[in-house]
Amino acid sequence: MAVIWPWFRALVRKRLSDWPFRNRPPEVSGRWNPEHYLKFADHRMRPALDLMERINIPDAKTLYDLGCGPGTVTRLLAERWPGADIIGVDQSPQMLARAAQEAPDIQWLEGDIDSWVFEVPVDLIFSNAALHWCDDHQNLFPGLMENLATGGVLAVQMPKNHEAPSHTLMADVARSGPWAELLVPLMREAPVWSAASYYDLLATQARSIDIWESQYIHILEGADPVFEWVRGTALKPLLDALEGSQKAHWRAEFIDDYKQRLRQAYPQRSDGRTLFSFRRLFLIAVR
Repeated sequence: MAVIWPWFRALVRKRLSDWPFRNRPPEVSGRWNPEHYLKFADHRMRPALDLMERINIPDAKTLYDLGCGPGTVTRLLAERWPGADIIGVDQSPQMLARAAQEAPDIQWLEGDIDSWVFEVPVDLIFSNAALHWCDDHQNLFPGLMENLATGGVLAVQMPKNHEAPSHTLMADVARSGPWAELLVPLMREAPVWSAASYYDLLATQARSIDIWESQYIHILEGADPVFEWVRGTALKPLLDALEGSQKAHWRAEFIDDYKQRLRQAYPQRSDGRTLFSFRRLFLIAVR
């Protein structure tokens, strides 16, 4: 497998340098915004590549990308397995519209990834930074395993950064202002389990399990880069709740308070850049 990765990574670098989404107007507020998500696309791509590199299934015929977003990783999956029937699934029509623009030959379907119904046994179920949005992992992961063909692979990467300042400070601000009654119900407990818990959950179903965690140190540029990072993901439900003219001043106050706390937790270095540490959990289970 190793011999394919030099050209594969070269393809990724080209795709990142030619990204078509960066300079277009933002979407209507309240929707999942591809612009915000793709702002740090090169950083977000690294874990997906690390996950893909560990998948050992040479001839996948049916492949699902759950939580495919704008289809960036899905297109790379199509390059890796050119003969496979590839389906990208996401609940955001805005994300899927962008995906279809770039790869009309891939099938893009709208739906909830935590209750998706597979029509046939699948060779590869891939999910990069999506399943942490689903709550019922106790049933979700075994259910995904049941939909694999014999020898099929479940490959998952999930952020595991809820104990980092980027997330704990967000919760602190949500609880501390006049908006607390509105925002606290939207806060979630850490959605990603320990590696040992996922191993125990899938051990009886899987022929083999490869599970690990990685800590990425992202070197970010610009003003308030950590805020900009979480703005398109974890922070979005809170900002959406503060939309509207009656809550506009709350939204501004919330953002200002959160930004100030982030600047203290993630100070700029002497060269003006900011280091953002981010932990992720990886799981590859073979049925």
